[in-house]
Amino acid sequence: MVSLPTVGIDGVPDPLPEGLAVLDVREPGEWSAGHIEGAVHIPLSDLPTRLDDVPVERTLVVCKVGGRSARAVAWLTQQGRDVVNLDGGMLDWEAAGRPMVSETGAPPAVV
Repeated sequence: MVSLPTVGIDGVPDPLPEGLAVLDVREPGEWSAGHIEGAVHIPLSDLPTRLDDVPVERTLVVCKVGGRSARAVAWLTQQGRDVVNLDGGMLDWEAAGRPMVSETGAPPAVV
């Protein structure tokens, strides 16, 4: 079994450094409720048709708890991308008090 590159929230610098992009693979409703500012949003199901939209630099891939992002990381690694999965996903991001933005007008939250 191949090990996926994974990092816990404690291993992610705050603030995020230059050269580290964030890819959010959650569904549109989840994204709208709260996401990392500056992240690229590509739902997991759209990823194969939107590979060119994935940042070329090192990319942190996030979802709600880490399952979908792990699948995205596995596929993106096969495509030759430099990616790492955020273990614990946006739930751990929010629990750590990391900044988020919302498109709903409500305070940002992971749904």
